[in-house]
Amino acid sequence: MRVLYFAWLRQKVGLAEEEAAPPPEVRDVAGLMRWLAARSPGHAAAFADPRQVRAAVNQEFASPDTPVAPDDEVAFFPPVTGG
Repeated sequence: MRVLYFAWLRQKVGLAEEEAAPPPEVRDVAGLMRWLAARSPGHAAAFADPRQVRAAVNQEFASPDTPVAPDDEVAFFPPVTGG
């Protein structure tokens, strides 16, 4: 699974992207966020408030219950605001 980080999530994690192999019990975006949060202090800081993180799976906006699979690309980014 390719995981991408944008904006302040990239700063906290310290990576723009990484390859991840979550265990089979990680089935959705919310589970992936919990699993990633346990990987390092930077990941924990990035996912400390999941309400402030948005996701896309395979370049489509995703909700916390969106399924994820090993070959997916999952991006995490802050809420988008318009003006």
